[in-house]
Amino acid sequence: MDAALEQVGRHGLAELSMDDLATAAGVSRATVYRLFPGKAALFDELIKAYSPWAVVSDVIDAMPEADPGDVIPAVVHAMAHAMEGRGGLLLHIVFELVKQGPDVGEGVRHGMARGFPDLARYLNSQMQAGRLRRIEPILAFQLLAGPVLVHLLTRPLAMQAGFSMPPEEVIEEISGAWLRAMAPEGDEPVGKQSS
Repeated sequence: MDAALEQVGRHGLAELSMDDLATAAGVSRATVYRLFPGKAALFDELIKAYSPWAVVSDVIDAMPEADPGDVIPAVVHAMAHAMEGRGGLLLHIVFELVKQGPDVGEGVRHGMARGFPDLARYLNSQMQAGRLRRIEPILAFQLLAGPVLVHLLTRPLAMQAGFSMPPEEVIEEISGAWLRAMAPEGDEPVGKQSS
């Protein structure tokens, strides 16, 4: 999988040669095609291996009706830990998603069948129940995941500039900011209340 991600990152999915992938991975061409019967299957497996969706789905499955003040920090924690050290690798996947080639579209449909839809359903149910501000659930997800991804991508540079906040505090800050922004209008922020 590491060789596949490196090859996709270097050449893009459309330009990827399965023969070059086999050589880079040190396996036969037949092995590559047995594992990944096409580029869509390869991209599907890359998403499964390197995205945080499985752990997000696990959080939602464990806390399907819990308060957003409990669920969102757990989701952010799971996302951050699943992506830790993989920011650059995930960037390659994001670039492929932006290109939207035919193999990417099919891979996304299969690879993101869990996690993202689970989180969107949870957010929507919490909005319907009046526990979160009503906005498009996909936008709510983007407002949550964006800061996590940007932090992970820029943390090494920020640390060189003197940033020293521990990762757990960053998770708390991101979760808290999102919960405050998503509080139903006129309400106190969801989650931990200040005294």
